[in-house]
Amino acid sequence: MATVDPVNLASLLDDAKCFALVRQHRWPEGVRCPGCDSNAVVRNGYDDTQPHRQRYRCKACASRFDDLSGTVLAGHHQPLRVWVLCLYFMGLNLSNRQIAAELGLNPSDIQAMTEQLRRGLVATVPEVALAGEVEIDEVYVVAGHKGQPAAVAKRGGSDVGAGCKARRDAARRQRTSRPSSV
Repeated sequence: MATVDPVNLASLLDDAKCFALVRQHRWPEGVRCPGCDSNAVVRNGYDDTQPHRQRYRCKACASRFDDLSGTVLAGHHQPLRVWVLCLYFMGLNLSNRQIAAELGLNPSDIQAMTEQLRRGLVATVPEVALAGEVEIDEVYVVAGHKGQPAAVAKRGGSDVGAGCKARRDAARRQRTSRPSSV
């Protein structure tokens, strides 16, 4: 039986397509300045190290930014295609160890990448606001009191609980206060 050589997935992805994907998802209605949210933006060349990373200049506030500025993908040494593949593998529910094996990277690097991607994805999720009538499914009662509301009411208002608290406080003072050795 012939063995099949593993395919290097990172080499199949094109950097230009990855940057186009980021632009498409980041600015679906056109490029906007991350500083002032103006759409008066002009292209300002490409990055020196990544030739497909477009740079921009805002006419309104004169700030300069690029495709990855202000995202979780900015400021890292791994190429964008590796980040895109990592995100794809996360969507397939692969473990960090499996992702590291697929990408040929150190598992600790993948751990940092997945944590960063998860933080970035959570940051974009809007807060949930409840309105109107809210319904709750279940209520959990402390074990040992389920079905015994009288025992719960008795324990909460009795002096037995206060005596127990006093004994516990005394035991704590005894453990923490030691005679000094002079």
